[in-house]
Amino acid sequence: MQFLLAFIVVGPLVGAVAALLPAPPGLKGKSPGQAVLRHGVTVTGAILLATIVLALGFDRDHASTMQATTDIKWIPTLNVRIHLGIDGISLPLLVLTALLTFLCALYSYFKMPAGPSPQAFVALLLVLESGTLATFAVLDLLLFFLAFEMVLIPMYFLIARWGGDQRQPAAWKFILYTLLGSVVMLLGLLLIGLKTGTFDMVALATDNGRGMTTSVQVIAVLAIGIGLAVKTPMWPLHSWLPDAHTAAPTVGSVLLAGVLLKMGTYGFVRIVLPIAPDGMHRFAPYLAAFAVAGIIYGSLACLALAKRGNKGDLKRLIAYSSVGHMGFVLLGIASMTPTGVNGALFANIAHGLITGLLFFLVGALKDRYGTADLDTLSGATGAALYGRAPRLGGLLAFAAVASLGLPGLAGFWGEMLAMFGAFRPADGLSRPAFLTFMAIAAFGTLLTAAYLLVVVRRICMGAPEDRQELRLVDVQGYEAASWSPLVALTVLAGLWPAVLLGLTDPAVHKLLAGGKS
Repeated sequence: MQFLLAFIVVGPLVGAVAALLPAPPGLKGKSPGQAVLRHGVTVTGAILLATIVLALGFDRDHASTMQATTDIKWIPTLNVRIHLGIDGISLPLLVLTALLTFLCALYSYFKMPAGPSPQAFVALLLVLESGTLATFAVLDLLLFFLAFEMVLIPMYFLIARWGGDQRQPAAWKFILYTLLGSVVMLLGLLLIGLKTGTFDMVALATDNGRGMTTSVQVIAVLAIGIGLAVKTPMWPLHSWLPDAHTAAPTVGSVLLAGVLLKMGTYGFVRIVLPIAPDGMHRFAPYLAAFAVAGIIYGSLACLALAKRGNKGDLKRLIAYSSVGHMGFVLLGIASMTPTGVNGALFANIAHGLITGLLFFLVGALKDRYGTADLDTLSGATGAALYGRAPRLGGLLAFAAVASLGLPGLAGFWGEMLAMFGAFRPADGLSRPAFLTFMAIAAFGTLLTAAYLLVVVRRICMGAPEDRQELRLVDVQGYEAASWSPLVALTVLAGLWPAVLLGLTDPAVHKLLAGGKS
């Protein structure tokens, strides 16, 4: 198992190097470009298969214990170790990352985004996968930082070289925001290591902040929290996200929303909550306040974009919706309760599945219509997608109602549990304040339903303006293959939430109890 986890983390890097080498003559197929795209599907498929085997071999009865661990000295003078391991918190994120990357590689094989060479595209995709998988698998603070930063460069180039209009400004905004936040985060991580004498995340979680004074914890939480909040993204540090999503290619948007945003919230759960609990306790009410502000802000921004005549971009609208959805994740974390944190982790996975599907669908609409402008897509009376492409219209409506939190689908449980956590927060936190936050978040769910239903009405309903072009290309085979797993998992997680909660709950209780099961 430990070799399998190491292969999952390192395998994509080896595949990225191989993608830049000339393809053997027998594997070139019709063209070198096709060969390297097939290579990307093969490597990401192998990583997904290895991740599934790892998940099947995971001991669910001991989900709170680190499994498949590797612990090797790396930089003895700094006491930095190559320490890998997974528990019930990190395993679902590992599987989500491997799945979404494979689906993006499969989609790109048939629908390669316009841009430079496929070799560079596949290599960047694999480096991005390796960095993301490493973020969820490493158990050393400095290794976490290196993996956290490793994903920035490939995502920058995916936006800047394969993106759409305004891709260069969007890419620069993405890299500057995240790098500046990461510099501050690094200072907080170094402060913890210097004060405690170790960067080992398991040892620090077991110590539960006893090796640091409250003032040191407050400073560390502030510094680390800023870096994580930028990546999450938390209002008001979110402004890079809509531009990045609007300019990114389809697969870039899927990975950015489905995987990269989860790195920030994972850092809050894995590092801030167990390692500096007193500092987190001080900042929890402020984190909750920013979270619910993001929920309302994101929903109002989406309503404005969905309004007729505002020239709202559909990709931009979904990006703003992510600000609101991640607000529920932060609210659950801020409650510092097992219920709230479990809800946050569940909402993380649900958001990755549902928003990944939404960006796939919007990319398909943009390919067919040549634009993601909502006014152009909907026309005067509605785009009538139900009549022109029934399966595509049905999938869009399914993703929308899943995103608004319809009971029975994955989006419901995470947001509900996050609000339950706010209903009865951890001891020492102001219950009246958190009840207020819960009420605001509940109002945000109504706004979310409003803008998503407006989008469905404008795009899926109505009568086609041009009777000569009544039919539209419906869901194609490669699209169905790329999207079906997301649909199936959204339904499975909604109907059987114990699949995820059974993994996360023991690990969350242990984390909040200071390393004690």
